[in-house]
Amino acid sequence: MHDIKHKILHGEYQGMRLPDERSLAEEYQVSRSSMKRALELLAQQGIVFKKRGSGTFINPLYLKNQSMFRYEGSNLGLTDSFLAPGKKQSIKLLDFKVVPASPETAQDLFLSQGDFVYQFKRLRLLDDQPFLIEEGFVPIKLVPELSADILKGSLFNYLEDAQSKTVTRSYLTITVSPSTDEDQAELRLSATEPVGVMSGIFFLDDGTPVEVSTMRVHYRYMRFNSFVNLN
Repeated sequence: MHDIKHKILHGEYQGMRLPDERSLAEEYQVSRSSMKRALELLAQQGIVFKKRGSGTFINPLYLKNQSMFRYEGSNLGLTDSFLAPGKKQSIKLLDFKVVPASPETAQDLFLSQGDFVYQFKRLRLLDDQPFLIEEGFVPIKLVPELSADILKGSLFNYLEDAQSKTVTRSYLTITVSPSTDEDQAELRLSATEPVGVMSGIFFLDDGTPVEVSTMRVHYRYMRFNSFVNLN
């Protein structure tokens, strides 16, 4: 499924049409049922659609309105999910400290009163252009060795590689907001320009909440797509 999606994004299928199911199964050396399931998943995501009696076609609106964030890897980290061809990602750590969890943070992360969390703020850049300010809270008891050096890279990749903990689920709220003084200074915005705001909780594959965070995104990099299928 991921390989077919990669080929779609790179224009490797002529005429906006995929090969037939049997040919794809032979190409990938899998069963017809496996290939059928992969195509069903792509259809559920709105990437392709099946036209009865004619075959499987690429959704042209998907190609026109690709989101910058595509969660396709093994975890939900931004480092692997934010796609900007030809641009280099980097992270600048703005703040990092240990604080008592607020009542709201303790509730979101299923912590007890008096538990401590790491609080951090990071600026993400593409080449030299800042595009996102991320503020997060992580329970100390889950990642006791968290450091500034780790936060200068991908936190979720670190959890996966060093601790075999994979972030596989999230609950996100997406809104828009007037830019604050900090947004304007860090994201190089004028006072009249807005930001997109993504707030959410990220969960490990066993259901444990590992981070609650708020991401303030430069409006030029903010796009949300939704696909609805009443079937």
